[in-house]
Order: sequence, then C-alpha cells, then structure tokens
Amino acid sequence: MLSKKSKYAIKALIVLGKNYGNEPMQIIKIAGEEDIPKKFLEQILLEMRNAGILYSKKGAGGGYSLNKAPEDIKLSQVIRLTDGPIALLPCVSLNFYRKCDECKNEETCGIRDTFVEVRNAMLQILNDTSVADLINREKQLREALSIQN
Repeated sequence: MLSKKSKYAIKALIVLGKNYGNEPMQIIKIAGEEDIPKKFLEQILLEMRNAGILYSKKGAGGGYSLNKAPEDIKLSQVIRLTDGPIALLPCVSLNFYRKCDECKNEETCGIRDTFVEVRNAMLQILNDTSVADLINREKQLREALSIQN
C-alpha cells in the first residue's frame, strides 16, 4: 500500500510540475492547495531536494521548484525515495533484496515467481509514468467529466 508520505510527495510534485518554469513556491502554498500538513511536507520536500528532484531557494521569493522537467521525474523514483522497496516481497526486490526467512528454495518458490511478475508489471507502469503524465491525466479526466455534465 502506498504510504501517505508517498501520496503527499506525488501531490506536491504535481503542484510543482504545474508551476514548472515559474518562481519557486512556498511550502505553505503547496500544503494549502493539497491539504498536506505543513511540517510533514517540509520533511518530504527536504528529502526530495537532497535527492536532486527539487531545488530550494531561501529568502524573499524563495520556496521550492522542480530541479528536473516534470517528464523526467518518474513515479518509481519518488516511491523508492519515500517508501523504499516497490516489490511486495523482499526476495523479489531489485534494489532492496533480502532472502525470505521462511523460503526453502527461491528457484522453486511459486509465490516468489508470481510476485516477480507482479513487480515487473508494477515497475513497468511506475517507470513509464512521470509527473507530467499525472498532470495530463488529471486534465483529461477533468475535461471528460465536464463533457459528461
């Protein structure tokens, strides 16, 4: 399950993605737009800045902005940064591999084999989806909804 930290990080990146190319945004504005607790958001944005996803500027006119184009920020990167492993089992994780204690033989484990497929399908989607894609999806959904009403 996606943690609140990851959801908030993605929501903040969408706000910053919509603002890409403009002046940095203050934390209070981002938090207000997405109903994210300010203190929690500060920690998340700092973590993303330290990972090179965001740029921060101090002082008057300061705030946060994307350090990369929205097209270049993939969901897999954000989720790994905020939640750690994407795989549902440690024995199938690409970046956080750990042998399962109860497993007798990974090579013949049907559970592991199935969850490798799950990981691969999920990674394909997360690697192929950028902040820009999410912004475009939101726009398309709003347009489709306004056509129906």
